[in-house]
Amino acid sequence: MSVVIAGGGPAGMMLGLLLARNGVEVAVLEKHNDFVRDFRGDTVHPSTLEALDQLGLTERFHRLRHRKVTTLNVPLGGGLTSIEAFAGMKVKFPYIAFVPPWDFLNLLAEEAQRHPTFTLHKSTPVRDVIRRVGKVVGVRCEDGREFHADLVVGADGRNSAVRQAAGMQLHELGAPIDVIWFHLTRHEGDQEDHIFQLARGRGMVAIDRGDFWQCGYLIGKGGFDDCKARGIEAFRRDVAEVAPMFADRTGELASFDTMGFLEVQVNRLHTWHQPGLLCIGDAAHAMSPVGGVGMNLAIQDAIAAANILTRPLLDGTLDDGHLAAVEHRREWPTVLTQQVQAILQRQAFDRRWKDGQPPGLLRFLIQRTAIPRYLSGRLLALGFRPEHIQEIPK
Repeated sequence: MSVVIAGGGPAGMMLGLLLARNGVEVAVLEKHNDFVRDFRGDTVHPSTLEALDQLGLTERFHRLRHRKVTTLNVPLGGGLTSIEAFAGMKVKFPYIAFVPPWDFLNLLAEEAQRHPTFTLHKSTPVRDVIRRVGKVVGVRCEDGREFHADLVVGADGRNSAVRQAAGMQLHELGAPIDVIWFHLTRHEGDQEDHIFQLARGRGMVAIDRGDFWQCGYLIGKGGFDDCKARGIEAFRRDVAEVAPMFADRTGELASFDTMGFLEVQVNRLHTWHQPGLLCIGDAAHAMSPVGGVGMNLAIQDAIAAANILTRPLLDGTLDDGHLAAVEHRREWPTVLTQQVQAILQRQAFDRRWKDGQPPGLLRFLIQRTAIPRYLSGRLLALGFRPEHIQEIPK
């Protein structure tokens, strides 16, 4: 039996690699001509690192440009309080690796292409699904080409064309924030760690890209038009107030036209599957950027899907029950993760922050208990249901 996967992101590429590795005929359709996206998740967590290790990719992964992060820096009292997030955790790789996402996806693609049953089609955006007698049997692309398969997997992101074409319904959970993305020059002498600052309902994260900082400025939901209306000078002042270490270079922000905008979505499908069709990753559940766990959750979906679907695909016995089993296994970890993200969003972006101090409950938890370390370590390292790649008997 054959599989067509729409979307060459982390979920699609990992699932394609795992299926091809087990001898399933699989084609991945990526809408762009490469994997380079300026503002895309790049946090590779211990659960994903362990999956790469199972695939024998550890050495090749660590040859990629990357940085290891073991502590979380929380702004308190005008300074930063460090939380050793992974202390005491029984994981092989007790750190988060920041790696350019295009390098990570190219690594997966190169490994997948070693298997004769795998093909990758770039510049191939999907437009519609093809049905026959009530079952999805393939996809139709914008250039008119059709790809037929026994199973179609929608892994094409939070604005999934496959999901929309199939008429699948989302449960919208809402998010209180959006993100404005931009670059600032990295100066010699800048701290080497990634930066996260919060101030009175606003925040900014800055990711070290070597010669520049990739910055995400967090604003209230729907606030981008207000930012533009106030003008670029006011926005420069806002950035300097939230992240004073960048006050000397906010003049590099020439206009809003040079920035990216992410309308944060938090949602999940009521049902992840239809006959002949399964959605995973952001196509099934868009996550908040809080914690950077979205990519890793998507990869866990892919591993679970490969574990459950490979044998029935090889045997020609795949049915709706197998697709439902994937949803059943991955739904509650998704729900729990979204609930934790919602709590963190409400606390972290509470407008009662004052002089670098969070509201009382959050401050107490950080300073007086081990709860933040346990929750952050568990959520960031493994998630609520870590998956392990199963070896499928030939």
